[in-house]
Amino acid sequence: MLPRFVGRLGAADAVTIANAALGFVAVVVAFVDIHLAARLILLAAIADGLDGILARRYGGTDAGPYLDSLADVASFAVAPAVLAFVVVRGGLGIGFDRVTPEFLLVAAVSALFVAMAVTRLGLYTAYDTTGAYTEGVQTTLAATVIGASILAGVADPRLVLAITGAFCYLMVSRIPYPDLLARDAAIMGVVHALAILVPDFAGRTFPYALLTLGIAYMTLSPWFYWRDDEPQPAETGLHGNA
Repeated sequence: MLPRFVGRLGAADAVTIANAALGFVAVVVAFVDIHLAARLILLAAIADGLDGILARRYGGTDAGPYLDSLADVASFAVAPAVLAFVVVRGGLGIGFDRVTPEFLLVAAVSALFVAMAVTRLGLYTAYDTTGAYTEGVQTTLAATVIGASILAGVADPRLVLAITGAFCYLMVSRIPYPDLLARDAAIMGVVHALAILVPDFAGRTFPYALLTLGIAYMTLSPWFYWRDDEPQPAETGLHGNA
């Protein structure tokens, strides 16, 4: 007897499921090789974009949106939170032998990141999937910034803790973020892939570039990245009313 999913899931769904598996592997690897774990999260982000391309090209399935959100929980909620926990705990010399206030703080921020990422994913699936804008920083972007900072070698433990804490708010904020146009998404994808394949090339150029692009999009796009098919900021409340 064939498994239940045979004939019900498509190519896009297979990539989505692979995305979830990458997230789990990243969690396991994080305690052994933090840089490999960061690369796996970035690879999961590429898979997250690829499944959308496949769904548009070959058609999606009824299960697709649910699988996508579930996979994102693994790869862009739990996995980056674990990476942040490992980096901060190791950098501050917090051991596993006893529960200290510092240990509880790092664990609480990481847990809050997961909670807010799951909340954002649920809100996105319910309200934002049909528009060219979404409210709050995308979980994929948050995971990419954390992963790229690790590969770029700028993952100071206190900075990572602060960034992780900031994302806890930004992911559920009312700030509208526009979807990238195809040409810009392609450029981002190339840099993203190179950061995975050759992270140490030319003084970690590509992880730095990916981190720079991610931060630029996160800080500037709500106000300066206008799409021809959407109202401009003054019409959408981008100056504080969203």
